[in-house]
Amino acid sequence: MIDELYMLRCLELAQKAKGFTAPNPMVGAILVYSNRIVGEGWHQQYGEAHAEINCLNNVLPEDRHLISESTMYVNLEPCAHNGNTPPCSVRLVEEKVKKVVICNKDPFEKVNGKGIQNLINNNIEIKTDLLSNAGLWLNRRFLCFHQLHRPYIILKWAQTLDSFIGQSNKQIQISNMVCKQLMHKWRTEEAAIIIGTKTALCDNPQLNARLWHGKNPLRIVIDRELKIPATNNIFDNSANTWIINKKKNEICNNINYIKLTFNYNIVSEILKLLFEAKIVSLIVEGGSQLLNSFIELELWDEARIFTGNTSLGNGIKSPSLTNSELVLNTEIEDNKLQLFTNKNNKYPFYPSLEL
Repeated sequence: MIDELYMLRCLELAQKAKGFTAPNPMVGAILVYSNRIVGEGWHQQYGEAHAEINCLNNVLPEDRHLISESTMYVNLEPCAHNGNTPPCSVRLVEEKVKKVVICNKDPFEKVNGKGIQNLINNNIEIKTDLLSNAGLWLNRRFLCFHQLHRPYIILKWAQTLDSFIGQSNKQIQISNMVCKQLMHKWRTEEAAIIIGTKTALCDNPQLNARLWHGKNPLRIVIDRELKIPATNNIFDNSANTWIINKKKNEICNNINYIKLTFNYNIVSEILKLLFEAKIVSLIVEGGSQLLNSFIELELWDEARIFTGNTSLGNGIKSPSLTNSELVLNTEIEDNKLQLFTNKNNKYPFYPSLEL
């Protein structure tokens, strides 16, 4: 039980950097000597020191002599390669840490068991798979990217009580302000967001995180025939933007026009582009045609659905999920939020952790 409490602390620390570590995972680490935490750290920013290094560096001078008799808890296998930073497993060996307890192994090809083997080869005791499901949920974006070779895909829409998401050529406000702020918070935590041409023309969305402090996601708009006018908000240069089209390749300020043939499945083509660009997560915000394309292809991992407190009577029907499991159903003032996961999902929902 005490081991699990220490690992939960690692997961808690790891979540502090949500939205800042991609394409790296979120990792927390603590160092424990005789049931006392003598060091803590987490991976705070992509390209900077990893959790294990920050943890060791945060041990007070008067406690450093305890490191060789201490246990490190870390929610992901320590790395074994030189990247932006030196390998963490080597530092653990140098510090002569006595034992390392790990939540999940790292599927990244340059790690994938090599970190654990390095520790074993240097007589460091290892324990793995502690709170494994919690770790899978926390780092589902990173794990999906390396295991399935595509971004982790989140479907998101707001619907009325009678299951409409809008009306043709007319913008409809469905969610309350608290839900809108939550949606903007989510945008800061994901790498990219995508919409189709009709949504861009009808709603003229900004697709940024103006209602929450944090970074903006990469904006992706499918505009096959380049119908969207230059006055549309997606051309405001407030965030990096991809325009997926069949007419031209061109870069203008923050706008990157990417030409595709549209002869093959466009969703799969876009996911391939995102994988090559190391985009580990994607929010699909609509419209109905685009959402249904992902659903029909079984290319989605979770769906976050807001239900407002009004009805429309007619309009564009909300998508219908298949092969889904409801894992969260909660009220947000006068709105409802439901979270569904794909039943084929390898990353089980862990309710004590954040979405």
